[in-house]
Amino acid sequence: MLRLKMATPAAWLDVVMNDLDAFIVDHAACERKASATGMAFVVRYPDRSALIEPLIAFAREELEHFHQVYQVMAERGLKLGSDQKDGYVNAMRKLARTDSEQHLLDRLLIAAIVEARGCERFGLVAERLEDGPLKDFYRDITRSEARHHGLFVQLAKAYFADEIIAERLDELLDAEAAIVARLPLRAAVH
Repeated sequence: MLRLKMATPAAWLDVVMNDLDAFIVDHAACERKASATGMAFVVRYPDRSALIEPLIAFAREELEHFHQVYQVMAERGLKLGSDQKDGYVNAMRKLARTDSEQHLLDRLLIAAIVEARGCERFGLVAERLEDGPLKDFYRDITRSEARHHGLFVQLAKAYFADEIIAERLDELLDAEAAIVARLPLRAAVH
């Protein structure tokens, strides 16, 4: 797992557990958006053949996760909400540089960091839940998110040198820690 430079505050988990239904609805939206992100890479970078197959598979898996979360919602009598802006993801995306090559690197590394943060947070939720199907579900999601953030770093290695990746990843992880420190505590993934 990427070494995030700031752990999620314990108070965040308390907020989530006090409104688990809101968290689950937000989780569904995150999975849907993650699937769209995978396909956005495919559309934007059709000439980057190393990205195509892995990101189609990623998008499909995230869409399956969306479906699974939707089934959890249906069992709990929850409805999908309208699309909400994700302040964390938007702040992370603003870190991407505009030069074409740098932009690709940054988008891949930002996606890796977002997946790593999701991995950390889903793991926290899984640990706190009582034994049962929902705990098992969040353990499985945590494992998937761990694979996903590794995927984006591996894809970056197809086009960029390790030292360039490591330097930029360190910068982005510093910026991500500052973003997390400013996030309001809410029953949401980010």
